[in-house]
Amino acid sequence: MSMQRLSEQVDAYVTWKRELMREITRYRSWLVSNRLNSEAVEGKLERALKLLRTDHITLAFVGEFSRGKTELINSLFFSSYGQRMLPSQAGRTTMCPTELFFDPQSERSYIRLLPIETRVSEASIAQFKRAPRHWVNITLDLSDPDNMVQAFNQVARSKPMPVEQAIALGFHPDMLESTHRPGEVLVPAWRHAMVNFDHPLLRQGLRILDTPGLNALGSEPELTLSMLPNAQAIIFLLSADTGVTASDMAVWQQHIRQLDEDTQTCLFAVLNKIDVLWDDLAGESFVQNAIRIIQTNTAKQLGIRPEDVLPLSAKQAMLAKVRKDADLLTRSQISNLENLLCERIIAQKERLLEDRVVFQVMALLQNSQHLLNLRLEKVNEQQALLSNHQHDNGQMLFELTAKTKDDHSQHHKRLLGLKTNQRLLKRQGDLLRHASRSERLDEHLNTVRRDLTGSWTTLGINQAILDFFRSVEQDLHNLSQEAEMANTMVAAIYRRHNEENPLHGVDAPQFNVNRYKRELEQQQRKADQFRLQLKTLLTEQRSLSKRFFATLVQEVIGLHQRMRQDAEQWANDALMPLMQHTLEHKQLLETHMLRLKALAQETQQARQRGQQLARYSAELEQQLAQASDMLRILRRPAPAQRQAKVVSLPGLSRPQSMGE
Repeated sequence: MSMQRLSEQVDAYVTWKRELMREITRYRSWLVSNRLNSEAVEGKLERALKLLRTDHITLAFVGEFSRGKTELINSLFFSSYGQRMLPSQAGRTTMCPTELFFDPQSERSYIRLLPIETRVSEASIAQFKRAPRHWVNITLDLSDPDNMVQAFNQVARSKPMPVEQAIALGFHPDMLESTHRPGEVLVPAWRHAMVNFDHPLLRQGLRILDTPGLNALGSEPELTLSMLPNAQAIIFLLSADTGVTASDMAVWQQHIRQLDEDTQTCLFAVLNKIDVLWDDLAGESFVQNAIRIIQTNTAKQLGIRPEDVLPLSAKQAMLAKVRKDADLLTRSQISNLENLLCERIIAQKERLLEDRVVFQVMALLQNSQHLLNLRLEKVNEQQALLSNHQHDNGQMLFELTAKTKDDHSQHHKRLLGLKTNQRLLKRQGDLLRHASRSERLDEHLNTVRRDLTGSWTTLGINQAILDFFRSVEQDLHNLSQEAEMANTMVAAIYRRHNEENPLHGVDAPQFNVNRYKRELEQQQRKADQFRLQLKTLLTEQRSLSKRFFATLVQEVIGLHQRMRQDAEQWANDALMPLMQHTLEHKQLLETHMLRLKALAQETQQARQRGQQLARYSAELEQQLAQASDMLRILRRPAPAQRQAKVVSLPGLSRPQSMGE
């Protein structure tokens, strides 16, 4: 197995996404053709398409320096160039967090570098990404590997500066190398690097995040608050010759371990440099036994399963791929990691998309299919009337018209009742919006900024952060109470509908605040962890503390915005399936009454009418066949699930849907 397998899996994943987008677009046209489209359904489908368009898979490589992160990335993704693209040699090479991705908006490949001096600003990296003027731009020439190596070497550049200035930028002096001059230290020249690179896997939506060691994770809050939690998998690098060191354990416990519980991120450890254990005199079985012992001990120390610790040699794998040495490649054991990327990470990503897109679109499509079936039933009813009572259909037409009028009256009353319920729910939705209004968050932010002004002491920071989270938590509690009342109201409306329409039961959509509570708790834990590390909260570290808090605030603002949008969307959409069902019924019966009236007036044209109904019936059958075809395609398992060797994901439950 090689990276070709991963490339095939990513390719299949992207093809599946395109297929989903094609079917959703087809469904939109189908809705218009059948007069079933509505603003609410259109909004849901547009959000599903946007999610598919912006989706990507992110792999984050994390670990202390000299663990071989960059060499592993070279081996996995750049061996086809016959040399190392990313700088990889003994000592510290990746000096700043580096993102590798493909930018379809850009005609040229490039490296963009954010100067380290931007740390004096409270602006986050995400904010700087929206301001290109702050970045140094280097063009990459993909046809010239030497040019690329020189350009990539810029990422690893460091610069000397007085230790006081380094501290002001948020660095801890104990974690920096000294120069030959007293009072001077080496710091990374860049705060962040973005590499737009036309590579087959990156073109398909794979993104790679290469991080420096503990110092960068501790001094760049956005990495641990935002970038790492958004990755699908974190590959934690260790060295087989040292095992889990104290600094390794610090990185793991402070920045990585909790991500497994708080997010959908998969955590794996790579035990690199197993070639130091190779011993031709002792024999292969002795070597493999030694590797297994280190693998087991590592898993125990990190608190993960032994199969989630992958021993390999990135250096030997790179060499084997460049020399096309199959035996050495097998011995490097890199295929275990490549297979895992295929079988676990992509399968997990597929599950998320199924839950957030496929199942929701299928529910809409099944509802549309049901409504079209009702039309067909009415047409068949008319056809039966024409064929069985052509000679004496006056009384039958009268009875059927009376029954249809009665049905229409019932549906009209239900529609009025639903509109009344919708007004009640709108009031409840207004209460939801009021409980999650942005002004409340602005008040908390103004309060915390006022408390922090001129009081950047350890005690002041601690109290300000605690008060801020308590205030937001209270808002979430109030929103939860309003959501409970709204959910009770919607459940009662759906229960009544299901009793009146036993053949078309629909589950009531529930608005769940728990997802946001969990996310807030996660941010609070990170804040607690930061403020308890007193060495980062010394007076001279106030710039780092300000930047950490500014980043944390951005995350909470993002959470608040998503919650507010979801509450508003839920209030608008909650009764949509019932309104659509009842309105369609009413329109259907109105059309039916007009046709019955025409039949009563023109019984002599029964044969012609029968032919028209037959054509309409055939057209409806064709439209239903199209709906069934779309459902069949949407129901098709995702690519990884089609593979015979797909592995189950122990401990991974089905992801939460967008409304949970």
